Amino acid sequence: MASMATFFVKTSFPSHSLTKSFETHFAPPSKVNVFVGARSRIHPGLRVSSGLIEPDGGKLVELVVDHSARDLKKGEAFQLPRVKLSRIDMEWVHVLSEGWASPLRGFMRENEFLQTLHFNSLRLDDGSVVNMSVPIVLAIDDEQKQRIGDSKRVALFDSSGNPLAILNDIEIYKHPKEERIARTWGTTAPGLPYVEQTITNAGNWLIGGDLEVLEPIKYNDGLDHFRLSPAELRDEFAKRNADAVFAFQLRNPVHNGHALLMTDTRKRLLDMGYKNPILLLHPLGGYTKADDVPLDWRMKQHEKVLEDGVLDPETTVVSIFPSPMHYAGPTEVQWHAKARINAGANFYIVGRDPAGMSHPVEKRDLYDADHGKKVLSMAPGLERLNILPFKVAAYDKTQGQMAFFDPSRPQDFLFISGTKMRTLARNKESPPDGFMCPGGWKVLVDYYDSLVLSGNGKLPEAVPA
Repeated sequence: MASMATFFVKTSFPSHSLTKSFETHFAPPSKVNVFVGARSRIHPGLRVSSGLIEPDGGKLVELVVDHSARDLKKGEAFQLPRVKLSRIDMEWVHVLSEGWASPLRGFMRENEFLQTLHFNSLRLDDGSVVNMSVPIVLAIDDEQKQRIGDSKRVALFDSSGNPLAILNDIEIYKHPKEERIARTWGTTAPGLPYVEQTITNAGNWLIGGDLEVLEPIKYNDGLDHFRLSPAELRDEFAKRNADAVFAFQLRNPVHNGHALLMTDTRKRLLDMGYKNPILLLHPLGGYTKADDVPLDWRMKQHEKVLEDGVLDPETTVVSIFPSPMHYAGPTEVQWHAKARINAGANFYIVGRDPAGMSHPVEKRDLYDADHGKKVLSMAPGLERLNILPFKVAAYDKTQGQMAFFDPSRPQDFLFISGTKMRTLARNKESPPDGFMCPGGWKVLVDYYDSLVLSGNGKLPEAVPA
């Protein structure tokens, strides 16, 4: 996550809710003054809501079957044709089961897949539109398709032979791999991490349908207590009497530049009239590429950031976002923003080149660094979000701390990228004082100390997080 950031404010656009009645945590909005700098002015088009934003589609989707029905459903699963899931497939079952992709109720059927590829959105039965920018699909091969035959239901099993879910009213359709890759990533260049993991060698068919997840997905890695569902997060925000929630997505350790952006966001929200804005520090916890710091080490580092007082534990909720990472830039950042709406966040901080990476073949960035925040301002289904730009944060050598960049004295600022940060830690070199809290930096150095180099001198491949 780089230093340019933007945050999104819930506006007076009509919500895209379903017409039927439902229960939500959404509170009636109230108009307040909006403060910009030292001046106060009222924006007639801006409505600040003292409550949580409603989920996409109006109601949070939860697909885990009732406890009383689990034994029956497990018995059914053993009688159905089986599809074996990869670790990343299981992560998508997790995402779907808890409603991060609301109103989606399972792996995409063809009409949902095509809308996602071509429009980055889904049109609901009532005519409203919700954002959906990345395909959430399940691939099968010719042999699996033949075994399924005419069955309208299949059971999804993990790699250990345990039933995880039942997929109902299924639809099987062609897997257009090249089109999927080109439209999601904007390139078909070799070396895209998610593509190599999940698409290149995947089956030639996709299977969609409605999910019944047999029990909550757990990883038993010591981190499950951090994996709060959207419903659990909404409950936590309510317990803390949050009148606004702002989410920060990251897949790197937290440095003081990140913290500056988060604390400055809270100050701005207080200036706007909110009484208790709560930060959702929400690291990505699904599949990541090999050179990213693994999830367990990132969580240790985030805990040190709170222990050292860089962020206030009273106004911060730390939780893991279970989605796999695509590294699909402006396309993927829409998914990241949309999912946080379903968790109750009505503000979203987005960095420079969000979800971006280096080009896998050429020596350049794959995406324009500013396109992510520009796309979010125009994305279909995200009209309820409004952008206010932040300044660039960098290390101010004159102050010995992270600060907002002052273009009148550029020589005083040092930009430390995530790649540079990881390189310093790997080489046991210290960053400038004030770049990261000492406890957090020690965790990062300890991680690289823990790695055992392979015979060819390269770092070992990271397992999917």
